[in-house]
Order: sequence, then structure tokens, then C-alpha cells
Amino acid sequence: MTGNDQQTPWDLIKEQLSRKLSTESYQNWILRARFARIEHKTLTVTVPDEGTVVFLQDEYQTLIGALARSLGVGIDKVEFVVDGSRPGVSADSSAALHDLESPITLNPRFTFDSFVVGACNQFAHAAAQAVAVDPSKRYNPLYLYGGVGMGKTHLMHAIGRTLLARGKMRIIYTTSERFTNEVVSGIKLGRMPQLRERYRTADVLLIDDIQSLGSRDRTQEEFFHTFNELHDAQKQIVISSDCPPKDITGLVDRLRSRFEWGLMADIQAPDLETRMAILQKKAEIEGISLPPDVCTFIAEKTKSNVRELEGALTKLIAYSSLTHTPVSSLMARQVLKHLLEKQERRITIDSIVKAVAEKYGIKPAQLREKSNRKEIVVPRQIAMYITKELTPASLPEIGRAFGGKHHTTVIHSIEKITKERLHNPDMNKLIHSVIDSFQ
Repeated sequence: MTGNDQQTPWDLIKEQLSRKLSTESYQNWILRARFARIEHKTLTVTVPDEGTVVFLQDEYQTLIGALARSLGVGIDKVEFVVDGSRPGVSADSSAALHDLESPITLNPRFTFDSFVVGACNQFAHAAAQAVAVDPSKRYNPLYLYGGVGMGKTHLMHAIGRTLLARGKMRIIYTTSERFTNEVVSGIKLGRMPQLRERYRTADVLLIDDIQSLGSRDRTQEEFFHTFNELHDAQKQIVISSDCPPKDITGLVDRLRSRFEWGLMADIQAPDLETRMAILQKKAEIEGISLPPDVCTFIAEKTKSNVRELEGALTKLIAYSSLTHTPVSSLMARQVLKHLLEKQERRITIDSIVKAVAEKYGIKPAQLREKSNRKEIVVPRQIAMYITKELTPASLPEIGRAFGGKHHTTVIHSIEKITKERLHNPDMNKLIHSVIDSFQ
């Protein structure tokens, strides 16, 4: 099973892991692991460094072993070893914490050309491009924040790939989860000097999902000194998070203040026009014809984030390819029927009212009253806005659900919240958290 035209057992295991693990965990720990051999019922897999060996053994050994045995090809054990074919790395882990640099980790699909710009992300996109053109000179650090699946990672990879194409630069992309696990492995293996040397000599450091750093004291200490050395040496730092620095639980003040030194740019949920443009761009990249009515249908029914939007289109493209039939409106309604029915059953005006009321510490019934008390007006406007975003309810229906308001009042509320989100990070975060709670 090792020929070029056949999948190895490890390929089959990776396919299953890609469905069982989060995208971040899969890319951090599984993606670069490679099949080596099968001897004496043991499947040997090579990985880039000893830190990955330790993590896979501690976290995924049981799961991967079970998947290997389930293949029915006589594998009893899976062994992870450092890839001795890589320059500077030996299988006895003498160069354990080897570089995890961007030619390996940056996604080739995530470029500025493939990023669809709309009102929701225009500022963040412009800031990312400015950093890619002139690193460490204008915005350092660049701090990107927004909800799940909004495009933060895409922009970070686009920055890295642009800089990589310009010449020899040491660009490191990582996540705070991976950085934390490398610190743990470095302490365990006595290799903290190598870890510090690698990170603190980078020309560009791209670190994703920094919110995971909160409450991890030793990791924050290491990252604090890494940040200082890179910033003092005028090296570019780009950070992403699901919220602004002040809202990261457990983040020490000295890191919080440093994250705020540069430029903070938020990315909001895409509007209908941007969602349609994203679908059209992805269809163009995939080389398929996407009828306008299908594009509108998916964009209207899939509102929470870009990742879900692209996932719906990927499912449709896969069905079209497997059945050898062109994409059509009828096909879209059939293929996405269960997903959409589940979504619409789950997200109701009642569930939105309950979620918003919980965020503001008030009773759901208060949002349905005719009262115009100050403490009720804004939560009610937000609930109306989210109802319009996540349900098919008409403006009159929304008005009736919120104290018998006229549809013009609903329009005013939606427009007000739309504008307010651009300037109020706290409100924007609250709306993201309510929308994400329905995923």
C-alpha cells in the first residue's frame, strides 16, 4: 500500500483524524506527519520534531492506535519518530525543536488574492497588506480579532506568504496552543534554550488564537520575553484573537498593554453581498459554475461565518462531482436540506431572545415588552438585529415579536446596531458570542 497511486494506512488514519479533530489541532499536530514503514505489526510515522512526538504520545496515542487497528490490516501499534531525512534533524532527536517555518505551515490557498474584501473586513485587510508591504515599520504588533471563521487566519497566512515570496526571511507561524505545548515539551525535555533561540531569531512571528494564552502563567512569561526581544529588534509580530486584549481572561497586564501598542483591527460577520462574493470566488477557484439563484440561496441560509459558508459550498461541489450532475437550485435544496432544516429549527426568535437576555442579565419577557426603558432598548435592538441575521422572519414578524413594534422601528434598530458594531468592540463581541452559541 505504499505505491504512489495508493493510499497508505497512515493516509486513511489522517482522513479520519481530520474529521474527529478541530482544524487547528489537525494542522498543528497531524498534517505534517508522514508514513514511514510497517514492520512487525508496527506502523512508524515521522514528525518534524521531538516536541510533536511527545505531544502525540501524550494526547492522541490511544485514539490513533484504535484507528490503526480498525483498518484490519494487522497493525497493533503506532510509533512516532523524528524525521531523520530533514536537514539538521536526526531520529535520535538530537535537534529536537527544529524550525516550524512557513514553507511547511502556511496554507497556499490563503492569499490576498483569494481573500474577499467587504465592509466587514476592509480595515483589517488594508492593515494586513500594509504589514506585508512594509513589515515592522508601521503597525507592530498588528492585532486582528473577530469571531470564529471570519478570516483572521487567512489574513495571517497571506501576510506570511507575501513576505516569504519577497526573499529570505525567517517567518514562523504558530498558534498559542502549539506554543504552549512546545513550552511544556521544552521544559520536559530540557530544551528551552533551543525553543527560545528559534522564536527570538525570527524576522516575522505570526501567532494565532492568542486568547488561549490566558491563565497559562509560564507560557505567558515565555511569550512576554519573546515579544520584547522581537519588538526591540524591530521584527514584525502579527497576532489574532477572538476578542480584543482587554477581554482575554487571565491575560497579564504587561502582555495586554503590549498587544495594544500597535494597531488593533476587528473583523465582523460578512453581510449578504460579501457572503455572495465569497461563494463566487470559491466557485471560481474550484472551477465550477455557480448559478446566481444557488449563490443567493446559500448566502441567505448560511449567515454565521465564512467557514460554514464555504463548507456548504464544498458539500455541494462534492455531490455534483460524485453524481456527475451540474449544480442547480433543486440540488442545493436537496443536498443542504438537513443542514438548513436543523439550523432553522434550532434558531428561533425565542432562542435568540433567551440568549440576548442572558448576556444582559435580564428576563426574556422584558425584551418583548413595549417599554422603552434605557436598559431594555439596546438589548432589544440587538435581539432584533440577530433575528434578522439568523432567521427568515420578516420585518413585521420581528416587530410583532418584540412588543408590537412597527416594521420601520425594526429597520431603525437594525441600521443602528449595524453602525454601532463598527465602533463598539464590546457590542461586536457580544453579538459574535450570541451568534457563535448557535453553531
